[in-house]
Amino acid sequence: MLDELNPQQKEAVETTSGPLLVLAGAGTGKTKVLTYRIAHIISSNLARPDQILAVTFTNKAANEMQERVSKLINSSGITLGTFHAIAAKILRQHAELHNLTASFSIIDSDDQYKIIKEILLGMNIDVKAHPPKVISSILARWKDLGLTPEKISYGDVKSPTHGIAKSLYPDYQAKLIASNLVDFGDLTLYNIQIFIKYPDILEHYQNKYQHVLVDEYQDTNPVQYLWTRMLAGKHNNICCVGDDDQSIYSWRGAEIGNILRFEKDFANSKVIKLEQNYRSTTPILNVAGRLIKYNKYRHGKDLWTKGNEGSAVKVVYCWNDREEARFVTTEINSRSHSISPTPLKNIAILVRAGFQTRPFEEALISLSIPYKIIGGMKFYERMEIRDAIAYIRVSLNHNDSVALERIINTPKRAIGEATIATIKSYAVENNISMFDSIKKMIERSLFKPKIHSALSILTTKMEEWKHTYDTTNLYDGTKNILEESGYIGMLKDENSEESRARLENLREMMRAMNDFDRIEDFLEHASLVMDGDLSEKTENAVNLMTVHAAKGLEFDLVFLPGFEEGIFPHQKSLSTEGAKGLEEERRLAYVGITRAKKELYITYAESRRMYNEYINTTPSRFIDEILGDGVQKISSQKNYNQRAASYTKIEPKKEFKLKENFFPGFTVAHEIFGKGIVIRSDGKNIEVAFSQHGIKLVKEEYLIICD
Repeated sequence: MLDELNPQQKEAVETTSGPLLVLAGAGTGKTKVLTYRIAHIISSNLARPDQILAVTFTNKAANEMQERVSKLINSSGITLGTFHAIAAKILRQHAELHNLTASFSIIDSDDQYKIIKEILLGMNIDVKAHPPKVISSILARWKDLGLTPEKISYGDVKSPTHGIAKSLYPDYQAKLIASNLVDFGDLTLYNIQIFIKYPDILEHYQNKYQHVLVDEYQDTNPVQYLWTRMLAGKHNNICCVGDDDQSIYSWRGAEIGNILRFEKDFANSKVIKLEQNYRSTTPILNVAGRLIKYNKYRHGKDLWTKGNEGSAVKVVYCWNDREEARFVTTEINSRSHSISPTPLKNIAILVRAGFQTRPFEEALISLSIPYKIIGGMKFYERMEIRDAIAYIRVSLNHNDSVALERIINTPKRAIGEATIATIKSYAVENNISMFDSIKKMIERSLFKPKIHSALSILTTKMEEWKHTYDTTNLYDGTKNILEESGYIGMLKDENSEESRARLENLREMMRAMNDFDRIEDFLEHASLVMDGDLSEKTENAVNLMTVHAAKGLEFDLVFLPGFEEGIFPHQKSLSTEGAKGLEEERRLAYVGITRAKKELYITYAESRRMYNEYINTTPSRFIDEILGDGVQKISSQKNYNQRAASYTKIEPKKEFKLKENFFPGFTVAHEIFGKGIVIRSDGKNIEVAFSQHGIKLVKEEYLIICD
C-alpha cells in the first residue's frame, strides 16, 4: 500500500506519533495521505478504528474519505464526519449539562431570523434599522470566537447593530434553551464549555480518541481550533492537513493563524510539505508560485510536477467587458468543435464575484453553448433580478397580475396572504386585473387604513413609473423605480454580504440595459436568454462559478476573467481589511489558477461598464506578479483584426442577404468602419471585428456581405 506514495506522502503516513502538520499544496494528494494514514494506523495495530477521530468541513469530504478508507481496510467504528456532526453527537451525550435534552433540534438560519425578530419587536427595536439577518451573522462570529454573552466586551461592539446584538444575545440563548434548540454555532461552543467545566468528560474523550486527524486545517475558526486542541491534548497524536495558501474563508470565521502557528501550539511537532503536484502543468504551477510568493504570512512551498510541460498561460487583453465575454465564449466554442475537442464539462469560467456571470451567460447562450452555475443561480433566475423585472413589467403593464403579486409586499408593506387573496377574489368576481381590483377596492375603502395607505402609494407610483422611460435612459429609469419602490433601500438596510451581492447584481442588470434602445427590448431579451438556455438538456456543459465555489474542483481548461483592480483584487477586501485583505485576495487568485489542469487563460478589460458609462480600468497588480517564463500576453482582437486586414477587395453581392446569413466568419463592409469579419449575430445587431476600428456592434442594414 505504501509503495503507491511518493517519499513525502509516505513520511506523512508513517509519522504516527506526536503532532504533525502536513502542508499539502494544491493537487498534491492530501486526501490520499489522510486515508492511507488512517489505514496504516489500523493495519499496524497502533489503534482500533473506534479510537480514531477524523474531522472534515463538508459531508461530501467526509463521505469521500469514508469510501476511500473502506476500500483500503475494514474501517467500521471510525468517528469520521464534520465538526458540526461530531460536536452534535458529543453534545447529545451530555445535553442535560446545558439544560437541554438529548432530543434537541438544530435550527437553520430562517428559524434564527424569526427568533431574533421576535426578540427585537419585544424590545421595540426597528427590524429594518437592525435586520435579524445581520444580527444573526454577528452572533455567529462571536460564537466562532468562543464569546458567550457574558464575555462580550465593549471592544466587540463595532456598530449600533453590534450593540443591539449584545443586548439580545442572552435572551436569544435563553429562548433556544427553553425550546430545546441549538444553532450551529452552539454545537462546538457548548462542547468547549463542557470540556472546561467537567475535566473528567474531556479526559473520557481524550482517552477514547488516540489519534485525531483534521482536514482543511487552514479553514478552522478559533472555537474549532480550541476543540481540536483539547481533544488531542493528552496523547498529542494529532495530524492536521491543510494549505495556508488556500485559506480563503476569513469572511465566515476561518483564522489562518491557526495553521501558521501550529509549531508554536504543539511542542515537538513535525512539518512535512507535499509539493509534488499531480494536477497541473509546469507553466500553471510556475504562475501560481510566482503569485503566492508575494504573500508575507505563509509557509513556503514550491509546487512542481514531473514531465508535464504543457502550453503557456495566456494573459489576454480585451478592450472592454463585452469583448472579454465574446473572446472567452468564442474560444470555448472553438475548443469544443476542434479535431480533438475539449468536453464542455471539463471547461470552467471562474469569476471573482457573482455579478460577473451575466455577460458570460448571455454570450454562451448566443452561441448555443450549454452551461451550468455551480454554487449559485443563473443571473436572470436570481431573486433580486426577478423582482426588479417584475417591478418594470407591472409598471409598463398594470394588468400583469403575475408580476404584481410577486412584488406587492416586497419590500414589506403589511400586505399579507389574506389581503392578497381578497384582492384576487375581487378581481375574479369583477373580471378585472389585480391592479384594477386594488384601485376599485381603494375607492370603496375596503382595506384597513394601514393597508389602504400602502396600496394607494404603490399604485400611484406605478402609474407614474409607466412614463419613466419616456424621459430618461433605461439605467436611470430602472434605478428610479427600484429606489422609489423601496427595494434598493431594503437591501441597503439589510447591510449583509448577501444583500451587497444582490445590489451588485442589480447594478449589473442595469448596466446590461445600456445595450438596448427600449425597455421592452430588454424585457424580451431577458425572457429569450432563459428560454434559449440548453443547460437542462445535456450533462456536457460549461461550468460557471465563483472562485470560492471552485475550491476542491479541477478542470482541463480554465478562464479567469476580470483581473482588474477593484474586481480582482476586490475593492471591498482592500478597503476593509487592507494588507490582510490583499493577501486573502491573492490566495483566492492562487486557488483559481490551481484549478487548471492543462490550460489557463487570465483576461482583463481596458474599460468596463460601471453604472451608466464605460470607465477605464487598471490591470490587476496580480498580472505583473505572475509574468515570467511560461506566460504569453496576447490581445483578444489580434486574430480578427489580422484576418480582416487581409481582405483587399470589397465587392457587395447583388442579392439582398437576410440576417440569418450573417454567419461568424463572413466578410462584410461598412461605409465608415471599412472591412470586417462577422463574430456573431444577435437579432438585428451584428458584432463585427473591423481591421482599423476594432470590434463594433452594427445594425444589419448598415452592412453588406462581400465575396
